[in-house]
Amino acid sequence: MSYNRSTSTLLLAVTACLLWSTAFVGVKVGLQYAGPFAFAGHRFMLSGLLLLPFWWPRRPSCSAAFGHAGMILRIALFQTFMLYGLFYFGMTLIPGALAAMVIGASPLVTAVLAHYCMAGDRLTPVKGASLLLGLGGVAVLSLSRQPWGSATGLAELAGIGVLLLANVAGALGNILVSRHQAELDPVFLNSVQIFFGGLGLWLLSLALETAPSRALPWDYYAALGWLAFLSAAAFSIWFILLRRPGVRVSELNLWKFLIPVCGALFSWLLLPEEEPSLWPVVGMLCIAAAIVLFNLKAVRARWD
Repeated sequence: MSYNRSTSTLLLAVTACLLWSTAFVGVKVGLQYAGPFAFAGHRFMLSGLLLLPFWWPRRPSCSAAFGHAGMILRIALFQTFMLYGLFYFGMTLIPGALAAMVIGASPLVTAVLAHYCMAGDRLTPVKGASLLLGLGGVAVLSLSRQPWGSATGLAELAGIGVLLLANVAGALGNILVSRHQAELDPVFLNSVQIFFGGLGLWLLSLALETAPSRALPWDYYAALGWLAFLSAAAFSIWFILLRRPGVRVSELNLWKFLIPVCGALFSWLLLPEEEPSLWPVVGMLCIAAAIVLFNLKAVRARWD
C-alpha cells in the first residue's frame, strides 16, 4: 500500500470512528421515547434513503443487483439487523459510557474471527497476548459495576453480554463485506443493506413493542436525524475501506479504539446522569492498549 493510500485510509478510518463514537449519546436520548427496535429501524431505514442520491445516477442493472441479493441480505442480517438489534437492546440495560467501552472490544473479536475466516489475516503470539489484555479490560468493566449487589447490576452484566454478541455480529458483517469482491458500488451496497436491515428491525418492533402514546419531542427527532446521518456516512466510508486492496480487516479495525475513548467522553460530558469513575477508566485503557498492541507491529511494517 502506498504512503498516500495509507494516509487516506488512516484519516478516513479515524473520521468514521469519531462519527460512531457520538452514537452512544444519541441512542440514549432516543431510547427515552421509543423502543429499541423501533428506534433502530427508523434510524437505518432513513440512513439507507439518505444515501439514495449518491448512488442512483450510477445504479447497477436490475440483473446485477438481483444476482447479488443473497450476499446483500446476509450483510444486512449481520451488519445491521443483528448488530444493531443487539446493540440497541443492550443500551437499554447499561449506561452509554459503559456501552462505549464494551463496544470498544470489537476489534479484538473481529481479529479472532478474521484469523479463521480470512486468508493472510492470522493471529500471532503478540496478538494473542493483546486479546488477553483486552478481555481483562472487559472483565474490569463488568466487575467494576458490582453486578452481584443488585438486580440493576445483574441487568448491566446481561447488557455487557448482549453487546459482546453485537461485536460478534459486526465482525461477521465486516468479514462478509471484505470478502465480497463483486463490482458493486460500496455506497450502493451500504444503502441497500442498511435499509433492509432497518426494515427488519422495524418489523420486529411491530411484534414486540408498543407504539409511543404521545407525540415525540424535538430531541428525539434531532437524535434520529444525527444517527441516520452518521450511519450513512460512517458505514459508507468503512465499506469503501474494507474493499480497498491490501486492507486487512483486523488492521483496519485497530482504529476503533477511538470509539470507547471518545464515546465515553461524550457520554460523560453530555448525559447529566453519567460521570467517570476509576475502574471503568482502567478498563477502557486496558481495551485501548490491547487494540494498539494487537496491530502495532503490523501497522509499522505496512507503513515502512
